Amino acid sequence: MYQFEIAGSDKATLYRELAQALDALTANEPDAIANMANAAALLWEYLPELNWAGFYRNVGNELVLGPFQGKAACIRIPFGKGVCGTAAANRTAQRIEDVHAFPGHIACDAASASELVVPIVQDGRLIGVLDLDSPALARFDAEDQAGCETLMRLLGPRISAS
Repeated sequence: MYQFEIAGSDKATLYRELAQALDALTANEPDAIANMANAAALLWEYLPELNWAGFYRNVGNELVLGPFQGKAACIRIPFGKGVCGTAAANRTAQRIEDVHAFPGHIACDAASASELVVPIVQDGRLIGVLDLDSPALARFDAEDQAGCETLMRLLGPRISAS
């Protein structure tokens, strides 16, 4: 079992420590599912105010549920649908302050109020997306987005081979 001392007195420190922990967890593991599972658990444990943290994988140009922490979730999301599908189709992060105001939002958990979705792209290919949900409105800011984008750049090569 891994034990990490992540104190994160500010967001920059938090995401730097999360990157170090994610690197330690995934550096020598070739299995994509194992790496996504540990990444989801790490984010779930150390990011405050989450009610869901996990991954959707690109399987045949459709997002399919991957490893996650939280309530049972939607299994398949078409590209272009909801926040995750929009991030996948556009290959751009989606930081949504109020998911109920997002056109076409897919409500897998009615308690979710805000969402951050970061595409994972490796060698020009969309591998999947990181999806973080929160019951708090406007939970995610630019620092969260930048921190998660850095984490997914680290994780991308470690989940693209399998």
